[in-house]
Amino acid sequence: MNQHSPPLPATEESPRPGDSYVQSFARGLAVLRSFGFDAPQQTLSEVAERAQLTRAGARRILLTLLQLGYVEADGRLFRLTPKVLDLGYAYLSSLPIWTQAQPLLEELMQVLRQSCSATVLDGDDIVYVVRLSAHRTMSINLGIGSRLPAYCTSMGRVLLSSLAPDALRARLSKMALLQLTPATKVDIEVLMDEIAQVRRQGWCLVQEELEQGLIALAAPVLDRSGKIVAAINVSGQTAGPSVAHLMEHSLPKLLETASRVSALVRVQQ
Repeated sequence: MNQHSPPLPATEESPRPGDSYVQSFARGLAVLRSFGFDAPQQTLSEVAERAQLTRAGARRILLTLLQLGYVEADGRLFRLTPKVLDLGYAYLSSLPIWTQAQPLLEELMQVLRQSCSATVLDGDDIVYVVRLSAHRTMSINLGIGSRLPAYCTSMGRVLLSSLAPDALRARLSKMALLQLTPATKVDIEVLMDEIAQVRRQGWCLVQEELEQGLIALAAPVLDRSGKIVAAINVSGQTAGPSVAHLMEHSLPKLLETASRVSALVRVQQ
């Protein structure tokens, strides 16, 4: 389910079972989320460990998912089935804006000859709702539903810039800020300053923080009230156009497209 999927933490703030919280359902979701780019298939023990469940609990959930068709088994190994995509596409189909916005992003990709994407914020991650690849820019394959850390991505910083400073600091303090490349910024104060700058200027440039050789430029999508509801970006390799070229040629077209997508969002409201 996730491009990166660390074990799911259990915290003291987790809801308690009751009329408004079905623990078994939450555990089922934890099992689904335990699969990802780094764990496409798992044994029962691995699922239990990653979802932080007992073996017996993980087994019951896996067998239920197996009967429902969301999981398949090959000997001791379990893997997700394509039926899981129904869950994600139910979200996308409930938001026709992205179907309408895709031609605008395709136009941007063709004009700039750079990969173009749209994401929304989900917890500590960005989640892709549109992904158009002009060429292979990353070592991992990204598609609709893929997740990446928000703190070190251009779209993530745009989305995080919608948070008030106190809320942003609290969010960053709970994130696993990993040094993914030598350029990755992991100091909270540095990130606070970076995101404050994004908030002021209305766009974000990130170079080689997620992956060496990758450069990305992002802009916000705004609703009628001016709230950031999504982000779009263009990305390429540092061996390609210079930063000066990106700022001169790519940024104005990116901002124009973001404005056009924002207009579609306002019509939908």
